[in-house]
Amino acid sequence: MDNFKAVYKILSQLEKDMDKPEPDIEKIDHEALCVSEMRWLRYIEMMSDVGYIKGACIVRDITGDMNCDCSGMRITLKGLEYLQENSIMRKFYNAAKGFKEITPGL
Repeated sequence: MDNFKAVYKILSQLEKDMDKPEPDIEKIDHEALCVSEMRWLRYIEMMSDVGYIKGACIVRDITGDMNCDCSGMRITLKGLEYLQENSIMRKFYNAAKGFKEITPGL
């Protein structure tokens, strides 16, 4: 799966789960996204680092392995803005793609 699609799916699910006390992690875990657990943990770490999510407790043990307690994970205002911007860009892309298909010579 494309990295940005995975990030978008994670944020979208967290947005849907805003009315719940805890997010439904099974819908967005590494198995659901068909990526390795390490890649998934890095997605979570990166989204937390840039402020798209909060409440994910990522720890590295003495061997360097990463673990995550995601029970308190939630989307932030910055994460909601990311979803909004990418939704708008996707609409522009689809409109431009459709325009190109019906306009010969482009």
